[in-house]
Amino acid sequence: MKLVVNPGKKLATINKNIYGHFSEHLGRCIYEGLYVGEDSEIENIGGIRVDVLEALKKIKLPVLRWPGGCFADEYHWKDGIGPKENRKKMINTHWGGVVEDNSFGTHEFMRLCELIGCEPYINGNVGSGTVQEMSEWVEYMTFDGLSPMAQLREENGHKEPWAVKYFGVGNENWGCGGNMRPEYYADLYRRFSTYVRNYGDNKVYKIACGANNFDYNWTDVVMKIAGRFMDGLSLHYYTVPGESWQNKGSATVFSDEDYYTTLKKTLLMEEILTKHSSIMDKYDPDKRVGLLVDEWGTWYDVEEGTNPGFLYQQNTMRDALVAGINLNIFNKHADRVQMANIAQLVNVLQAIILTEGEKMILTPTYHVFDMFASHQDNTLLESQVFNKMVGTEDNQIPNVVESASVNEEGQIIITLCHTDLSTDIMMDIELLDTQVQSVTGQYVSGASSAHNTFENPDLVVKEEVKEFKILGNHIEVAMAPCSVLQLTISPKE
Repeated sequence: MKLVVNPGKKLATINKNIYGHFSEHLGRCIYEGLYVGEDSEIENIGGIRVDVLEALKKIKLPVLRWPGGCFADEYHWKDGIGPKENRKKMINTHWGGVVEDNSFGTHEFMRLCELIGCEPYINGNVGSGTVQEMSEWVEYMTFDGLSPMAQLREENGHKEPWAVKYFGVGNENWGCGGNMRPEYYADLYRRFSTYVRNYGDNKVYKIACGANNFDYNWTDVVMKIAGRFMDGLSLHYYTVPGESWQNKGSATVFSDEDYYTTLKKTLLMEEILTKHSSIMDKYDPDKRVGLLVDEWGTWYDVEEGTNPGFLYQQNTMRDALVAGINLNIFNKHADRVQMANIAQLVNVLQAIILTEGEKMILTPTYHVFDMFASHQDNTLLESQVFNKMVGTEDNQIPNVVESASVNEEGQIIITLCHTDLSTDIMMDIELLDTQVQSVTGQYVSGASSAHNTFENPDLVVKEEVKEFKILGNHIEVAMAPCSVLQLTISPKE
């Protein structure tokens, strides 16, 4: 199998925020997953789990979206500030009908981001909120000086303002965020975003609610009416292998046909990005407005015996391939895609971490993010793989999906996803006009349904590549079936 990389053809910068994540008040993502409270016997810093925190720091998590999702458009931020015993309780009507006690609010989230070292991405409430509420939230977080909200922030224990770059004006307003028409939302966006102000040195990157998967009309209308008022436009696409949302399929028990169906559907991300980008190009030919895929990943039926509203699912090598394929696609669209946020961080949907009490496990998807972090802020390189189609009669997909980049030190990073379930391949990687000095590599592989459990947490782990063959400007490396590989290549000077 042949891959050609052209180090002399440098393309767009791969924004590190493509490797972002999403945390919603949903199931056990926030509570138990990220936040256990200061009185917990689980080691914590201000209620934030230390084991999860350290795992997130390791993968250089760049940006974290909060508080939703659908929850964002029923969240009223003032309920989540001040002494915890005085905070309002509410019913989480979207996700499980459980009581939300608001013990994790603005201060706790900003502290989490500080500890991780990532940028906060705040999602504001358009669906059930007001312009004043959104405006005051931005003031509360970012104003440095004498104002009612800055005084309230100081009374709640944080005198200095926070830096908040990314702010979303609503979420899924075509659905759970208000069932709006694009014309109506676009006008609302223009109104709300006017009052998302820049205070002092804090410059807000304003994000409009974009389309759901194939709704190209939404993108066209919103860009036409409101494009000049936004910095970014969101996009959501979930990979759902089942026949319907009522029968999405199992996360761990599936056939080879199901496996190839899943990957074929996730590969639609390429078509979706291309078509939405083309529409954006009509109104924004200079690509000033970023496309932000701020919800993506697999969505299966919940694990048996769990709350259907908690969206808890296991995570297999099939999901590792989904993650790697999408990240490679995002890299290749780096001229327009400026952020992506997999759903979700812990214990929900395609989570990178699962917890159970004091126990924590890393999923195959986590290991993919760990390997692909080496692409962050690199320059995309021109590359082409000469692959073949594999799969079943009804689901034919390419056997290799790749991307390549170069970092500031001149090292070339290549990531490869081998989708075939049955055949080993030998990759012949040619670097045009570039001699190879040395190469290191790491990979994850296993049966398509292989996954880590609390009883067996290390069934799928990241491993080092032991054997390479370097022949001038060629590298030969073997890839097992159902595997994801990352290479770091040092060229000769």
